[in-house]
Order: sequence, then C-alpha cells, then structure tokens
Amino acid sequence: MRRADRLFQIIQILRRSARPITAAVLAGELEVTVRTVYRDVADLIAQRVPIRGEAGVGYVLDGAYDMPPLMLSADELEAAVIGAQWVAMRGDPGLASAARNLLAKISEVVPDHLRPFIADPGVSAGPTRPASADGLDMARLRAAIRTGCKVRISYRDEAGRASERVVWPVMVGYAETVRLLAAWCEWRQAFRHFRTDRIEASAFLDERFERRPGDLRRDWKRQFEAERGFRLP
Repeated sequence: MRRADRLFQIIQILRRSARPITAAVLAGELEVTVRTVYRDVADLIAQRVPIRGEAGVGYVLDGAYDMPPLMLSADELEAAVIGAQWVAMRGDPGLASAARNLLAKISEVVPDHLRPFIADPGVSAGPTRPASADGLDMARLRAAIRTGCKVRISYRDEAGRASERVVWPVMVGYAETVRLLAAWCEWRQAFRHFRTDRIEASAFLDERFERRPGDLRRDWKRQFEAERGFRLP
C-alpha cells in the first residue's frame, strides 16, 4: 500500500469508529508496524487533520472533520479513464462492472469543467481479443485473497497433467487474454502460478492461511522480482 493511501485509510478507519482506536489496532488492519502508525498519525496531525490521541487509550478523529472534494488534474482523470477502460474490457465480469461504476462515481464528484474528460475522453485503452474463460468464480477468488482463505483447485497444466492442490491465493494477474493466479501451493511448498482457464474445479474453504495475506504477498513479490529481474509497481 502506498503511503498516501495508508494515510487516507487511517482517516477512514478513525472516521467510521465512535470509539478511540489504538495504534496496535490500526497497525493490524493496515498490516504495518506500530511505529509506522505513530509516524503516519504525527504527519496527519502536522497537516492539521484533527486527530486526538492519548497513551493507552487510542486515537479519535474530530467528528466535524470532512475530507475535501475530489480534485483531480486532467492527466489524472485520463489515467483513471484508461485504467478503467482496460479493466472493463479485460477484467472478469465483477471487476469490469466495478470499473464502469468507478467512472460514473468519479464523474459525479469532479467539477463540471472536468467531466468531459470522462464523458468524451481523448484517450482509449484500445481493442482487445476475447479472454479465455475462467474455471472458477473470480469474485469469490478475490474475496478469498482479501480474507486470507484457502482454495482447493483441480488443475490441468500445459502438458495436460491433472492435479489436486490446496493453495493460498496471493494475487490475480490480468494479462491480455488470460488471468494468472499467484498462490502458495501446499503440495509443492512453494509459490506457483496457475492459469485460471486451466482450473477445472474449485472449492472455497473457510480455513485461513497460517500467515497474514500482506506478509505472504510481500514474500511472493520479493521472489518474483528476484527471479524476473525487475520491480513490480
């Protein structure tokens, strides 16, 4: 999570709670250290965000505080349009619908003079070829990633070999015509990548990972970058 996003999340977490929230609780939800929370809250207070805190009690946000209206530049709006167009054309049905809804919501809150950048954009993500059909429910898969729950899959690899595996889903990668699931495989005891169109059956389990999803994702990212020789965004 980018630092700017984390600062916004701290405000959102405090805003939705009627009780003080400790640094430890914030750190757990954001998947960072308590020291990082202390530093972030201090920065927010320095930016005149009305957060009050007391040792051993927690932080509270002044109930009268409100976020400023969404202000984006033309370049930022065009970036949002291209990104949403790409997801709408290449994402699974749930994400595609969310991308269209996102643009509609942005259009409602930006100033009038910026709305044409969404209604009649001068940028486009371009055409795409049909994507291979997914072998499992992608919305449930993304939910399993967020909640840290295991998935049992029946998989057939490129050579046609079938296998049954229990995996800890880490991330879904959206390529031009296929989607890849990055996951920790209990059978191999290693990170593996599975094309979702080669998953023939799946069962979403209530059993949670033995590790926090954020920690697992960071380990996968480090390994991926070391093997491929480039940094992920």
